[in-house]
Amino acid sequence: MNHDIQIRSATVDDVEAIYQLLLPYAEEDIILLRDRDNIFQHLQEFLVAEFDGALAGAVCAHIYAENLAEVRSLVVDPVFQHHGVGRKLVEASEAHLSGLGVSKVFALTYVTDFFIRQGYSVVSKESLPHKIWTVCIHCSRFSHCDEVAVEKAL
Repeated sequence: MNHDIQIRSATVDDVEAIYQLLLPYAEEDIILLRDRDNIFQHLQEFLVAEFDGALAGAVCAHIYAENLAEVRSLVVDPVFQHHGVGRKLVEASEAHLSGLGVSKVFALTYVTDFFIRQGYSVVSKESLPHKIWTVCIHCSRFSHCDEVAVEKAL
């Protein structure tokens, strides 16, 4: 199945499918909920993985500064997990960000081992700039965040 996965930029026609992919993870407090309006507003930051016309996964690459971006809202449909979809989405995000001149990417995650296998290193959350926390204040776990910060030089 891995070879049939296509990674492409998201389009307006993908918004509902992206929302439906994100929803179960948000309901479990694994990622922040993004409503459809938010997905539309950040659509140019999303890449999607497609398999036989179905969305298998999605990722958002948000740039904070010339030297820092975040891989966030990384989700893979459970049907497609363990087939390299997440890896392909992260690699495509990194290539896109590198092409834009970004030199470092980070993620806040509960799946640390996945990112370590992609070449990321665990870093202190305090080492990240304060402006990244503007989204975090909307999280129910903000005051007791247990996500792990990882980063990688591009």
